[in-house]
Amino acid sequence: MSNNFDQLCETVTNTRADVEKAEEGNKAATARVRKQMQAIKNLAQSLRKEMLELRDAGGAQGNAPSPAPQQMPQG
Repeated sequence: MSNNFDQLCETVTNTRADVEKAEEGNKAATARVRKQMQAIKNLAQSLRKEMLELRDAGGAQGNAPSPAPQQMPQG
């Protein structure tokens, strides 16, 4: 699995406690959540770039390219 994806999941999981604290009115927790959301945004962008590179390279190494979809006859 992608390292960026694993980091993204871990960051989201670790942010949950601070989100709960922020919802209870803890102002310091809101700052931590905003900081973590910026990190999540950056990780998501890195993952998106990684997936685009994977797509452009034809998929994961060792995988055969998927066959082109067949067109339906018009009638």
